[in-house]
Amino acid sequence: MQHLDHDRLVFLALGESEVDDGESTHLDTCAHCRTEMATLQRVAGLGTETRGLADLPDPPEHVWQGIAAQVRAAESRPARPEAQRQVPAQADRTTTEPTTGTTAEPAVVRLDSARRSGRGRGWSRWAATAATAAAAAAVGVVGTVAVLQPDDPAPAPTQAVVASAPLAAYGSTPPDAQGDARVLQNHQLHLHVANLPRVPGYYEVWLINPTTMKMLSVGTLGGGPDALLPLPPNVDLKSYSVVDVSAEQYDNKPAHSGDSLLRGTLTG
Repeated sequence: MQHLDHDRLVFLALGESEVDDGESTHLDTCAHCRTEMATLQRVAGLGTETRGLADLPDPPEHVWQGIAAQVRAAESRPARPEAQRQVPAQADRTTTEPTTGTTAEPAVVRLDSARRSGRGRGWSRWAATAATAAAAAAVGVVGTVAVLQPDDPAPAPTQAVVASAPLAAYGSTPPDAQGDARVLQNHQLHLHVANLPRVPGYYEVWLINPTTMKMLSVGTLGGGPDALLPLPPNVDLKSYSVVDVSAEQYDNKPAHSGDSLLRGTLTG
């Protein structure tokens, strides 16, 4: 089966281009391209989760100690002869084609001299992937503040629930889409959703003041049914009482798209 061009998948994942009918059909039938597309979308989506993060805590001291130890070890290692630094040809031939019933895992690819000099098809593919990854340079920061990644399963909340809302399909969303939102005592929002329609971008969670229609972004949802998101500091949930899940594009526009999928009003 002829797979979609990797560079094309990068543009689709970033929302720089629309999926045409042929590509949509191929993605529905090709597990390899669908997995690669989902991976690229996740990388791009991680970058959007860091919007508004500021005054983050410093990394723990043991992180810096580990970095320093690695640097010292590298400096003390004797240089190898040029011949030993040659990369075997077969080391550059990695495949991400998943076998039946398995999920493709990230591979570490060593670039040969042709790729390092910018010649050949391999360099274009690597550079495009690197450009996508640049959108999520703050992945480590997100991990530091314990924000759930898109595909990480959210643990069952153990905190007391101080407010909750059933989420129902909104507007033209299929009626079987649903969910629930629970505000926990530790100032986090736990969401469980089901049957959300497939979208080319990503899902974003908002709090809305129904009187003024002002909106606050809480975070993004991944591919799983659950998410645990920190609430904005000092938010007044009596005013911002509506929980909204929207479909968003990778268009660098922080405002609500106007395409709401689920809504519900907090009580409690």
